[in-house]
Amino acid sequence: MIEELDLLKKDWKKTENSFQQITEVDIYKMIHKKSSSIVKWILIISILEVVLWTFISIFFNTDDYLKKLHSENLIKYFKYLTIFNYAVIGVFIYFFYVNYRNISATNSTKQLMHDILKTRKTVKYYVWCNLGMIVISSIAGFVLAFSVDPKLEQVTNNPKVFIITICVLALFLLIFVGVFWLFYRLIYGTLLRRLFKNYTELKKIDL
Repeated sequence: MIEELDLLKKDWKKTENSFQQITEVDIYKMIHKKSSSIVKWILIISILEVVLWTFISIFFNTDDYLKKLHSENLIKYFKYLTIFNYAVIGVFIYFFYVNYRNISATNSTKQLMHDILKTRKTVKYYVWCNLGMIVISSIAGFVLAFSVDPKLEQVTNNPKVFIITICVLALFLLIFVGVFWLFYRLIYGTLLRRLFKNYTELKKIDL
């Protein structure tokens, strides 16, 4: 009787371990699928963002503004800046695609955790880079307007008016960047929090 009980205990332990392994595999597959889907959405949103900026630039064409001010020589510099901006965004989109491909193809828990952290870091760099480009482009636009627009000449000649104008523009820029920061935090921040939650679950499995 005792021997039969011992055999039953051994069989029960084996069965328990096998169920635990299956559960962990199922959890990994689910997290893997969710992580791949999140990174895919990051890639899609970044591409849609480029399309949106391109659509906006059609309606706010600086070339026509510079031609009216007879400053056609500055058009090429703004084109260089635009090309640089698109090149930087293109590089990040490529990294998002590589991260998505790596996460979709990986079969290792540790590698998936590594790819998740790498993707989070890439997205954070992308957001800060975009905000930096918005600030630089806006400042360049303000400087250009004050330098070549005759209508703003009276503003630059009056120190008090000039200081007030600069303060108003700085406040406008701060609000403008703040709105984009909130947008990025809402969209990318939500996806990154979900991605980090997956990382936390994977860490429990890997222990």
